[in-house]
Amino acid sequence: MKPVLLVLALLLLAAAKMFLFVLDEAEQAILVQFGKPVGGVIVKPGLKVKAPHQTVRRFDKRLLVWDGEVTQIPTLGREFILVDATARWRIADPLQFMRSVRDERGAQTRLDDIIDSVVRDMVSSTELEEIIRSRDWSVDLETLQEPEVAGRDDTDLQQKPKLGRELLEKEILERARRLMPELGIELYDVRIKRVNYIDSVRQEVENRMISERQSIAERFRAEGHGRSREILGTMEKEIQRIHSEAAREAEEIRGRADAEATRIYGEAFGKDPEFYAFFRTLEQYQSLGSNVTLMLRADSDFFRYLERSRAAN
Repeated sequence: MKPVLLVLALLLLAAAKMFLFVLDEAEQAILVQFGKPVGGVIVKPGLKVKAPHQTVRRFDKRLLVWDGEVTQIPTLGREFILVDATARWRIADPLQFMRSVRDERGAQTRLDDIIDSVVRDMVSSTELEEIIRSRDWSVDLETLQEPEVAGRDDTDLQQKPKLGRELLEKEILERARRLMPELGIELYDVRIKRVNYIDSVRQEVENRMISERQSIAERFRAEGHGRSREILGTMEKEIQRIHSEAAREAEEIRGRADAEATRIYGEAFGKDPEFYAFFRTLEQYQSLGSNVTLMLRADSDFFRYLERSRAAN
């Protein structure tokens, strides 16, 4: 009995596979008979019945993502930029979808043609500032720390965009949606993920940015050098003031010392004039060097103490 039961089980499984199928919650299906759809779209999930000669075409009900190729597009101002766009879409009419594009791969190809064309048309008829800036663009030039950026004459930093990135994407979405019903597709949104210059222009922009950075660095260096010179000048002035005060104080001390010495000499001269004269003469003798020649009279007072010493001997 076991082989018979096994055969019956296999037959039942084969029959179930031929007559039954399971539809997932994230799917919708169409029954195809001899290459043509039969009945309507099956959207309710669960166990479903079909004829053996019918096939099941399944379509995703969820949002799907389209990513376009990075495209080189000239703007209205003839700046060549690289634009990377993306979109979200879903299969709204599976019957029309199957007739027009057959499957998701065909849908991706058609979306490439439609969305890329619309994006190219919109970008080529729009200024670069409109693509980059949002509609609520606002710049306070007084808060910019870099006067070179605020004073650039190749762009107006305070100019409000007429469209802005949001309205530009909205216009792209509206234009692309007009072609979606014939494909059985509902387009939810289109976004520009990235905008960049082409390599040659990007190199020029980078060079200009480097030049601006270098200019700002030179300005900072000049300000630092000027501040350094100011500090050094103040320091030199302070050093000269200190030296001047020290010299004045030294002269005052030297003057007071000379006055005190003169007073002491005066007191000594007053007590014993002869000793004072003798002492001062000895000091003058000591100050004479070996190479000093004096032309004096023989009876000069300068040699009177020497003469006395010779006479005493």
